[in-house]
Amino acid sequence: MENNEELKAEVVEETSTEVVEEASVTEEVIAEATETVETAESAAEEKPAKSRRGRGKKQKIETVAEEKPQSEWTENVVQISRVTKVVKGGKKLSFRAIVIVGNKKGQVGIGCAKASEVIIAIQKAIADGRKNVINVPIFKTTIPHPVQAKSGAGCVMLRPASQGTGIIAGGAVRSVLELAGIENILAKSLGSKAPLNAAYATFEALKSLTTFGEMAKKRGLSMAEFLN
Repeated sequence: MENNEELKAEVVEETSTEVVEEASVTEEVIAEATETVETAESAAEEKPAKSRRGRGKKQKIETVAEEKPQSEWTENVVQISRVTKVVKGGKKLSFRAIVIVGNKKGQVGIGCAKASEVIIAIQKAIADGRKNVINVPIFKTTIPHPVQAKSGAGCVMLRPASQGTGIIAGGAVRSVLELAGIENILAKSLGSKAPLNAAYATFEALKSLTTFGEMAKKRGLSMAEFLN
């Protein structure tokens, strides 16, 4: 009888351990199954979102335009006139442009060109003006000394002015002085008032200016002796 009871106890223990093991295995299987179900559901949720995004409007790609460096040179169109040339069989019509080019830092040039179109004439005049640039000596926002020059029928007189006077000039003379970088000056046109003649006369006057250092060197003096 005792042996039978021992056998029954061993069988009950073995069956209970097997049941516990099976229960743990089933729990692990259920946990794995729930994880796979959750991952599948999340993947299913992500797929339609992507498809919806694809169905919508195309995403705009923002492009930043590279800013072109601004040139220090300034162009001022003084005059655009229509001219005709008599040729065999009639007259040839063209346009003449007068352009002042300067950087307002002591450099200025004058360009004059003709072409069958206005834009081309201006472009050619700008190129011509940049080829003929001169350096203007500036002394405390004005010119170092009075000067008078003539070009063709145009004649211009320039005089230094004190601070705050401004540019007392008009027409093409004013354009040349402004783009040269002179802030205070007195100017008077004594000859032809045509823009081309006045501009070239002003250009010649600025070209003939000399600095104090050059005059002191010509006289064989130092700057201190020359200024005293």
